[in-house]
Amino acid sequence: MGQMMDFSDIERVLVVTAHPDDVDFGAAGTVANMTDAGIEVVYCLVTDGQAGGFDRTIPRAGMAAIRREEQTKAAAEVGVSRLIFLGHMDGEVVADMQLRHDISAVIREVRPQVVITQNPVRNLDSTYGSHPDHIATGEATMCAVYPDARNPFAFAGQLCAELDDWTVDEVWVMLGAGAHDFVDITSQLDRKIRALRCHESQHRDPDAMEERVRAWWMSIAAERGRPENTSAEAFRVVDTR
Repeated sequence: MGQMMDFSDIERVLVVTAHPDDVDFGAAGTVANMTDAGIEVVYCLVTDGQAGGFDRTIPRAGMAAIRREEQTKAAAEVGVSRLIFLGHMDGEVVADMQLRHDISAVIREVRPQVVITQNPVRNLDSTYGSHPDHIATGEATMCAVYPDARNPFAFAGQLCAELDDWTVDEVWVMLGAGAHDFVDITSQLDRKIRALRCHESQHRDPDAMEERVRAWWMSIAAERGRPENTSAEAFRVVDTR
């Protein structure tokens, strides 16, 4: 059934996702709880989401600018003011050494106890949940957490090597296989919805989106034995110390 997660020993959290809006679907309620508790949360976006949306008249460079602005507004809804955009190409993310370097450099700069990221393993029961960019981002983040960011000899001669190494205590995989642990987000649900609605370029029918995802988060809570009419976000917690 899993257990409710505790934030009491956490000072800094880094969220690494492939696209704008990924964090808002998977963890914005948790982030709101964290920032309310005084925890510093930083977002790292691997791409600008320029391959997203449904309006074919918008140039892709224009879409990138739109999605950066949308994510910045969404982050503000849940108390996050620092966003780092790595600028990799949407739809072409691979867990190569360049991406591992870029994420490792962010980890060394932010120095988080916890990293929240996406599932590095394809889920054959969820086509949409297994976007190749998500999988590659999850894999590159796990590689950055171990061994790259903590290895003082990694990336010799590159930017990352100029920063002191850092060991992340835990990785929280959003909805990963075996995601039994959870955060109750009932009190943050409206903020999470507001964050999602900031991504106007991605929602043909925002009301239908809201109805669908509200039911989804309630089902996550119910599956973990929570009371009726409560909502939760689920994570697979990986000890990486």
